[in-house]
Amino acid sequence: MTVVGPFGLSVRDQALEADVQAGLAAVEEGLLDATKSEVPFITKAAQHLVHAGGKRFRPLLVMLSAQFGDPYAPGVVPSAVVVELTHLATLYHDDVMDEAEVRRGVDSANSRWGNSVAVLTGDFLFARASHILADLGPEAVRIQAEAFERLVTGQILETAGPRDGRDPVEHYLDVLGGKTGSLVAVACRFGAMMSGADETVVDVLTQYGERLGVAFQLADDVLDIASDSHESGKTPGTDLREGVPTLPVLRLRERMERLGLPEDITLCELLDSDLTDDARHAEALARLRVHPALEQARRDTVRFAEDARSALAPLPECGAKAALTELCDAVVHRAG
Repeated sequence: MTVVGPFGLSVRDQALEADVQAGLAAVEEGLLDATKSEVPFITKAAQHLVHAGGKRFRPLLVMLSAQFGDPYAPGVVPSAVVVELTHLATLYHDDVMDEAEVRRGVDSANSRWGNSVAVLTGDFLFARASHILADLGPEAVRIQAEAFERLVTGQILETAGPRDGRDPVEHYLDVLGGKTGSLVAVACRFGAMMSGADETVVDVLTQYGERLGVAFQLADDVLDIASDSHESGKTPGTDLREGVPTLPVLRLRERMERLGLPEDITLCELLDSDLTDDARHAEALARLRVHPALEQARRDTVRFAEDARSALAPLPECGAKAALTELCDAVVHRAG
């Protein structure tokens, strides 16, 4: 039994393990090649987060999904590179919007080189992803374009907030379906599609990816409150400081509206204050870490992970299905 991929995923099938390891190694080479430029500074900036590591969650899903067809098909590795480049590009842009100082345990690109360089580097990665995508055919281009539209729409909806009368939690889950679920779904879809898997299998894996992606982001929401920077690789409470309402905060506000408890009201007032103040920010984090709203967010994470697991039911029993199922467990474990 060898540990591969994110969260210490264990693969018990030796042939599958070899395929996954070889695929991820090829993706890593592809990422380095795709982020090279004739301009040394661009290469340095573009490879900043590549060298910082990361879970390579999406490429892993491409490799596992490809097991339902021909995992050695020529489009599998390039499609995984496309998905990871797109994800990396969004991280550069996210850090600018969030004014984040740390990403994957290193200085964020915007804190090291400024917002303009970070945004333009993200654009450079999008361009390189599109260049690779063009060789994968018009259907792949269409799928990626639709996912990217959903991703951007999700980001805009998060910024705009829920319309009047819309349940904030439902709105937020829709945002996550666009921001995170869409690209994770594409990872699974590309892996299956590029391997030549049956269309019904492609559909099943796409649904699984969408649900797992939301669960993955909900686990991130919990970690943003519950973890320290060493564990998460990011500054804890970044969204909290910026006033971005993640699920634990939304569950707190929902509980305040429903029960009207004084302690919930005072915590919401604290969250509405200026959390750029370090003392207030630390107090808000400490109080949220022991609040029932955080446990409710954990339960929501488990629910979406179980939905992802259920989506896999039609697939034949095999090592890849077992690994995809274990990823659902890993996401839940990650959320505590």
